[in-house]
Amino acid sequence: MQPDDKKRPYRHIFKAVSDGLILNDIETSLVIEANPAASALHGYAHKDFIGSSPAAFMHPDSHAQFAEWTETVRAGNMFEATVVHMRQDGTPFTVEVRGTGCTYQDRLCLLCVVRDVSQRVQAEKLLRQQVAAHTREQFTLLEISQTLASALELKPGLILDQLQMIIEYTHAVLFALEGLDLVALAVRGPQQLEQAMPLRVHLHVPATLATLLNGHQPQRIANVWSDDPAAQFLRSLLNDQAAVLLAGAKAWMWVPLAVKDRGIGGIGVVHAEPDAFTAHHANLASTVANQAAIAMVNAQLYEQAQTLATLQERQRLAQNLHDAVNQSLFSASLIAEVLPRLWERNPDEARQSLEDLRRLTRGAMAEMRGLLAELRPLVLTDSELGNLLHQLGDALTGRTNIPVTVTITEKGSLPAEVQVAFYRLCQEALNNIAKHAMASQVVINLQYNAGSVELHILDNGQGFDLAHIPSGHYGLSMMRERANAIGAFLSVASQPGYGSEIFIRWPKTSGQEAL
Repeated sequence: MQPDDKKRPYRHIFKAVSDGLILNDIETSLVIEANPAASALHGYAHKDFIGSSPAAFMHPDSHAQFAEWTETVRAGNMFEATVVHMRQDGTPFTVEVRGTGCTYQDRLCLLCVVRDVSQRVQAEKLLRQQVAAHTREQFTLLEISQTLASALELKPGLILDQLQMIIEYTHAVLFALEGLDLVALAVRGPQQLEQAMPLRVHLHVPATLATLLNGHQPQRIANVWSDDPAAQFLRSLLNDQAAVLLAGAKAWMWVPLAVKDRGIGGIGVVHAEPDAFTAHHANLASTVANQAAIAMVNAQLYEQAQTLATLQERQRLAQNLHDAVNQSLFSASLIAEVLPRLWERNPDEARQSLEDLRRLTRGAMAEMRGLLAELRPLVLTDSELGNLLHQLGDALTGRTNIPVTVTITEKGSLPAEVQVAFYRLCQEALNNIAKHAMASQVVINLQYNAGSVELHILDNGQGFDLAHIPSGHYGLSMMRERANAIGAFLSVASQPGYGSEIFIRWPKTSGQEAL
């Protein structure tokens, strides 16, 4: 350009613009003019920048775009792009380019406005990384929550494994609080730590426990070997056998486990590098610790429920032994005791007593087999359904002296859950007959058909009004629920004075695996 600014009124503006302005010749692609901001942006002296080729200041990956820009300008259009430029020292930086065509010295030129956006691009990249990391953390925390919530039985090692998914550590230990002792439930780390199990840390006094629980807030120690009071407290606590936790350790993080402000334990996390745990790590660990505490309490409740269920089942079996088997055996023993004298006095009556004795012992044996089936559920699936129904009938006869006729038409096999359901339905029906029907005869008919299995249970008792079942009697509703669970149809027919009939039909479907 000529120095005469009067002939070039935009010269001052060209120089003063803070963005880089570059004027390229369309034919040669060389820089024929640039403002001071453009040359400074690229690390050139102004005189050295003039005459340079785009290949000198554009990243190789962006060279092809310059050719596209020239074609765009030839067509009379403008363009915008974000590309990578190179400084004279080879340093890359990101620029935002806006270009248009203009006529300079009677030649078509490419005028580009160049703005350095490296900081913005870097900030956006960092933000995307942070968002991606946060998303991964939240997804992982959700997975951890679902995993721990679905585990009814406590798996302490699983808690530490889940924690390592979001926090890198060298070794870790999960403690449960028992009085004033911390008992290690699981460890992760070097082999010598695994070999040191079981670990127990005695806290001696409640004040030590209070310091350790720290109001249920996480504690971080940058270097466990420093003179920091927290580090000194930790070293005094982890002595003797527990000192293995500090082997090779620098950074330490302690996360208390609490439920409803009640401390139940804690997680100790160790890293070989000092100051490895941040406040963000502490927040993540607290989230996992909350889930772990809930899992531990749920496991305790589940264990208690299992213990209670076992106790209740034992009590039920003991009651059944007392009510049925013991009563039958007691009656049988009385008959057996008087039978010799009765035989001498009245043989006919003695023969009837022998029949009663046979019925009682047969019923007691059936009751015992039924109780064994309760203790060993596989008996219900490994036996034939017809044999199980005979057993239920014998048990009822032994208890109540009600004759039971069992008829099996054809033979077949059923899926395990269907067979168990048929057994339970018949068992419940016979129990209802024994309690309420006042019957003198019961008939059970099991029929295997080509496309279904049907079970009829009839009695000649007093019957009942289906429309007015007394409150508190849930036997029929429970039977319907059990039938619905296997896709079976259940109907009940009864009226006062005419007995009752229960009909169950299960339709066979293709693909169902039999016993």
